[in-house]
Amino acid sequence: MKSVYVINGFLESGKTEFICFTLAQPYFQIKGRTLLILCEEGENEYDEALLQKSRTVLEVIEDETDFNPDRLTELEKKHKPERIIIEYNGMWNYKNAKLPKNWKIEQQITTIDASTFSMYYTNMRSLLAEQIRKSEMIIFNRCDGIEDLGSYRRNIKAVNPSADVIFEDSNGEIDEIFEEDLPYDLQQETIVLDNAGYGIWYLDSMDHPERYFGKKLQFTAMVLKPEGFPRGFFVPGRMAMTCCADDMAFLGYACEFAGADTLRQKEWVKVTATVTKEYWEGYQGEGPLLHAVSVEKTKAPKEEIISFA
Repeated sequence: MKSVYVINGFLESGKTEFICFTLAQPYFQIKGRTLLILCEEGENEYDEALLQKSRTVLEVIEDETDFNPDRLTELEKKHKPERIIIEYNGMWNYKNAKLPKNWKIEQQITTIDASTFSMYYTNMRSLLAEQIRKSEMIIFNRCDGIEDLGSYRRNIKAVNPSADVIFEDSNGEIDEIFEEDLPYDLQQETIVLDNAGYGIWYLDSMDHPERYFGKKLQFTAMVLKPEGFPRGFFVPGRMAMTCCADDMAFLGYACEFAGADTLRQKEWVKVTATVTKEYWEGYQGEGPLLHAVSVEKTKAPKEEIISFA
């Protein structure tokens, strides 16, 4: 079977850039020839030096009627490639695409220009749906300045629930946590955070604090009482390792608790608290502030350190 990789999307959606990036990676400098079938030509062109270095031959198919098993088999016999990449034309209905019987699609990726997604989704939804229906990965690029990426993700998931959806801006991949991906239900009367949940909550509350204002949380934490902290306050939190043992940080927010003076440094407690938005000098502005409903002494968790590695 011949391994085939399909990259589809509308014109100027970033297909060529993605393929060029892939061809340039060291892991792609593999034995054998790659056949790249280009079904539309945009503003970006393939650099001849890159094609030679990656042992890639380029063939162009301009008419949809020529994209058929017979023509594709001719190209395979002509070049005898080890693998095939298809940059598919976004205006051709992918549902009609037919490949030779001995060609097996190993991966299908759809690239989308986020700045024009709403227009295509409104006016060419059926074509777009066929592009993403069987894609393992959907890459939204040019996301700069777009606030409601969650709605874009929901639109994709409605068509292809299993697809990985990636957002990129001019700085690279956007590490966004969407509400539907949270490992806890924000509608629960009390949101109970386990080890993983605590770490995700802390990170998400920095980007989306408004999700938690007025909510009640419960979690196991270590007591931190910084020097000079106001009476009646402490910081319940967890030690976290972001990449290695040398990269440790204590993650926690200030918590108001009438019995804070009775707590010992580094002892373990189970905290139930509500979250408000208030000014705090340590934040140098407004931020999440916890108000304890209860603080009970407890045993240390089996895994005391949270890892984000």
